[in-house]
Amino acid sequence: QVQLVESGGRLVQAGGSLRLSCAASGRTFSSYAVGWFRQAPGKEREFVAAISGGGSTTYYPDSVKGRFTISRDNAKNTVYLQMNSLKPEDTAVYYCAGRLGVYRDSDALYDYWGQGTQVTVSS
Repeated sequence: QVQLVESGGRLVQAGGSLRLSCAASGRTFSSYAVGWFRQAPGKEREFVAAISGGGSTTYYPDSVKGRFTISRDNAKNTVYLQMNSLKPEDTAVYYCAGRLGVYRDSDALYDYWGQGTQVTVSS
């Protein structure tokens, strides 16, 4: 089992950058794929990025490809989401999630979730 805690969300101006962190507990963190999701008010939760357990493979939807970068440091049990060229439509609560095995882009396939961190992008 793994516990996840997100941090790094804040208010930022459009065009700015932000790095979110997802700190995990557990000694087998490298066995877990991690995904980032976001949910804006009144909208469904949306897939943002995913990374394999070893960190060699990443996956992004077109909406963030080229702007967001997911990475991980398994020695620190931490996954990062670097967000550049932020837009007001990126405003949401951002969640990290973990699952054993291969990464996926569906939130229904993740077993462990953090509490979320708020990102607000002003225009």
